[in-house]
Amino acid sequence: MPKADEDAFDRRPLHERIAADLRDEIMSGDLASGASLPSTARLKQRFDASNATVQKALQILKDERLVVGRAGAAVTVRGHRQETVRPADFGKPAEPGKPYRWLTEATKKGKRGSIQLLDVAEVRPPEDVAEVLELGESGTAIMRHQVLMHDEQPVELATSYYPIALARGTAMEEKRKIRGGTPVLLAEMGYPPRLTIDRVSARVPTQQQYEALRLPSDLPILRTLRVVYSDNDRPIEATVMAKAGHLYELQYEFV
Repeated sequence: MPKADEDAFDRRPLHERIAADLRDEIMSGDLASGASLPSTARLKQRFDASNATVQKALQILKDERLVVGRAGAAVTVRGHRQETVRPADFGKPAEPGKPYRWLTEATKKGKRGSIQLLDVAEVRPPEDVAEVLELGESGTAIMRHQVLMHDEQPVELATSYYPIALARGTAMEEKRKIRGGTPVLLAEMGYPPRLTIDRVSARVPTQQQYEALRLPSDLPILRTLRVVYSDNDRPIEATVMAKAGHLYELQYEFV
């Protein structure tokens, strides 16, 4: 059996380690929605921790909206687990006359979806985006930066980029919403989506992501770089999406 690496010791403060273990049990369903967390006394014994340390750990979980509780009452798991998002649900343009597919999917889940357009500008994208859009060393793109909301709560920060050759002179470079979303506009222009590729990673949130998503701590976000290709493998859109990692999971299906 290999010798344990001394550098592998968890150096996080004890209250963060306690919160991490309880968070995992909540997100995996071992602590079900509505269930009471073990008493403070049991948590103190389990983690060999003081009362103050246990309370700091519980406050982290309260801030993350994973548990609820008040002084003198049991702390219980909120009626919410990680929401499963199926990227395949958003791959096709909306039907004629229908709203952006993301809004339609929100309605199906009983939520009120809305989109706040934050900025539209011609920019040099991040290098990973510039590479997939084949912009070369100095090429620019039209950026549409928006936050997606469920019931007035931010759930995703999405920044989309479109090659200048496609976006110039279209509604994509105007600071206004596009009915049905840009996928509909691109399809109408003769660039229907043929292939979509997602690259998903976990990252520490940037300052902008932290503030826009109203995150309670520096828990990882799910960062998706989505590239959409049309005919002849032409990249027509690249979007960087950020979601709170403790609230959402992605589901991919393969045949």
